[in-house]
Amino acid sequence: VAAAARMMLLGLLQACGSVLGQVVEKVTGGNFLSMLLIAFAFTLSLVYLICLAAGHLVQLPVGAKSLPYIFSLISFFGHTIVFGKSPVEFIENAYEKHGPVFSFTMVGKTFTYLLGSDAATLLFNSKNEGLNAEDVYGHLTTPVFGKVVAYDVPNPVLLEQKKMLKSSLNIAHFKQHVSIIEKETKEYFQSWGESGEKNVFEAISELIILTASHCLHGKEIRKVVQLYADLDGGFSHAAWLLPGWLPLPSFRCRDRVHREMKNIFYKVIQKCRQAEEKIDDILQTLLESTYKDGHPLTDDEVAGMLIGLLLAGQHTSSTTSAWMDFFLARDKTLQEKCYLEQKTVCGEDLPPLTYDQLRPPIMTMMRMAKTPQTLAGYTNPPGHQVCVSLTVNQRLKDSWVERLDFNPDPSGEKFAYTIWSTMFRLYEFDLIDGYFPTVNYTTMIHTAENPVICYKRRSK
Repeated sequence: VAAAARMMLLGLLQACGSVLGQVVEKVTGGNFLSMLLIAFAFTLSLVYLICLAAGHLVQLPVGAKSLPYIFSLISFFGHTIVFGKSPVEFIENAYEKHGPVFSFTMVGKTFTYLLGSDAATLLFNSKNEGLNAEDVYGHLTTPVFGKVVAYDVPNPVLLEQKKMLKSSLNIAHFKQHVSIIEKETKEYFQSWGESGEKNVFEAISELIILTASHCLHGKEIRKVVQLYADLDGGFSHAAWLLPGWLPLPSFRCRDRVHREMKNIFYKVIQKCRQAEEKIDDILQTLLESTYKDGHPLTDDEVAGMLIGLLLAGQHTSSTTSAWMDFFLARDKTLQEKCYLEQKTVCGEDLPPLTYDQLRPPIMTMMRMAKTPQTLAGYTNPPGHQVCVSLTVNQRLKDSWVERLDFNPDPSGEKFAYTIWSTMFRLYEFDLIDGYFPTVNYTTMIHTAENPVICYKRRSK
């Protein structure tokens, strides 16, 4: 079958070449350079299609069933433009037509999507040897976090580093953080005054950086909020698609800020190592941590892990918080219910706080297939990026009844959203002339488009 397919493709190439020669000569008027460039581009496209088709044929084991593939006439770029404009609509339409598993091409890469809980289970239960994370995310995170941490190290080392961080993120530490977060939040909102309109995403992003850096890194690191914002700019579509060595302004800024951040951390780490009195915080926990073979973390590893600890959660927290603000501003009854719940739980006078997904910020989780994977009866070959769309899975028509409604009750879990608890104590929120933002799919993290909201201080 594979040999016959290759012969057919070769015949197609010859026929297309004959037609191409006639068309190009008419279009270019016989200009040799123009004819050469057009012919070269056309040949590259055909070669890419042949390699793609041949890859689908030869990479599968005998008797395996090929994945449903969404064909595109634009060979290398594939469905990049259509997907980029409206990814949710594209994936939902593909699900209706092809079912829970399908693949398509963008910028020369083949993506396999798993929709629905049954199909998505494969990714969540997979081992790194089969579906690999660092091959997908490494080139994006390494320039931001640094080398020797996160996706720049082998998976067993990453798991040890995660375990070290997890041991430092314990309830005892969080109990200490609640009062710090509440104090930072109150101080931040002093500049808002009695009422007005603000970009809630920008405000919460700044506030989360302030509170997280203070709690996780200490007062000295808290002072460099702008550096964090510039380093955060390293997470972009350009950084995901393009080589990191390109001299783009955003890349140069990212690399410069990374060096500055590392130098600041080196000084704080050295000061902590030399201090006679040890403070029970995350930094001290990491300095005392060791790998299984007994060797401790280097200063470079500690600095990179601290940067990753902050930035890895900042995107999702600020985006989710901004969306929650708009959903609650649109539903004033639910907003008031949240406020009254605090009075019921904490007390009528609202004393200081103590310790007691319809808009997922990340649309897709990805892994690189290293070995053939069986997906809903189909065989996914190595080299495909296997994806689960959290956004689409949480709005599938055959899985959810009120799929587009904001209803926080079904989760049944209680979380201590310290920043939001403090915000609700201070302000009421309203939409501006009924404006509810659309989703901005042009960014790596799917933020709200123009997230400006109206606020008014609560009467005491």
